[in-house]
Amino acid sequence: MLFRKKPNLRKEYDAALLKLMTQTKDDWEYAKKIEQSVIEKDSLLFAQTKLAEIKYFYLFKEARKRDIKGDTTR
Repeated sequence: MLFRKKPNLRKEYDAALLKLMTQTKDDWEYAKKIEQSVIEKDSLLFAQTKLAEIKYFYLFKEARKRDIKGDTTR
């Protein structure tokens, strides 16, 4: 019991990162659809869409750094 193997935290965090990437990508695509469907262009709406895009690509960069392979396209 003293020398029991610890659970592999890297796999858990990698799975959580992939899930977060999928959710962030969905948020970004939703923001793009809203921006395209709105008649009056608003700078706040544009900023929210851009922020969602930046969040997704930051997570994408982190996944590449950690060498995570997975499907976020669904």
